[in-house]
Amino acid sequence: MKDYDKYQLREIILEKLKELGADCAGIADINALMNSPSEQLFPNMKDHTRDHFADEITTGLPHGKVFWEPDARSVIVFAVAHPEDRPEMDWWCGEIDPPGNKKLLKISRELKKYLSALDPDIHIYSKRYHVERGGIYLKDAAYQAGLGCIGYNNLCVTPAFGPRVRLRAMTINVSLPPTGPIAFDPCRTCDRPCITNCPQNAFSEVIYTREETGLTHLPARNGNYYRASCNNQMLKNEETAAEGLMPEVCDHTEKIIKYCRNCELSCPVGKSKK
Repeated sequence: MKDYDKYQLREIILEKLKELGADCAGIADINALMNSPSEQLFPNMKDHTRDHFADEITTGLPHGKVFWEPDARSVIVFAVAHPEDRPEMDWWCGEIDPPGNKKLLKISRELKKYLSALDPDIHIYSKRYHVERGGIYLKDAAYQAGLGCIGYNNLCVTPAFGPRVRLRAMTINVSLPPTGPIAFDPCRTCDRPCITNCPQNAFSEVIYTREETGLTHLPARNGNYYRASCNNQMLKNEETAAEGLMPEVCDHTEKIIKYCRNCELSCPVGKSKK
């Protein structure tokens, strides 16, 4: 591998991501993510509804455990903004990836291609979305990379776009200086409309406690996010999805699933940003 200045290489990567279309990006120390809060919490989860991916584990690891490439040293995390006036970015046309996911995947491919040409000894690994298929816990990674904080809505809240972003991650075999966490916490003084506007009342009661889990980082901070309730809304969205056509995704009609985003859209952070 070439003798890079690690700060210089970090800036090269972050600038390239912006050039490729990422709206925010950062670097996380892989040691800060191994056995992350989400991974520690997983065995204590009250309900694993929709974890049908457990039947399709490709990592050879127990359900909920993250696979890390043996030579991975840092995690590259990036996001694309998902503004309220672009809802179709996350509309699912049957089983076909929505436009937002396609954009994230394209950025991953192009960055990998660019770094491989820069130095063949740089190994970069695109991480899948689902942990069971080789992904990582993206919100934990985004926090450690300095993209934002984990809000009371249990989402990554960024300074520029609030929680209205879509995340992706890659690992690299170079120890790069991390860019986070950062001192950013707009939720501390917020009246939390994200919680009151949930159609399934997914934040209505404490599900996890520090005493029970041994963790200080709890879902939605106070341990009051119940994943099963959120999943009920997703199932409802799927059941009521209407047939339609999305020419930018496919050339035939499919059920177009529009998942609930109330907790995202209710958040006031970044509302003035485009």
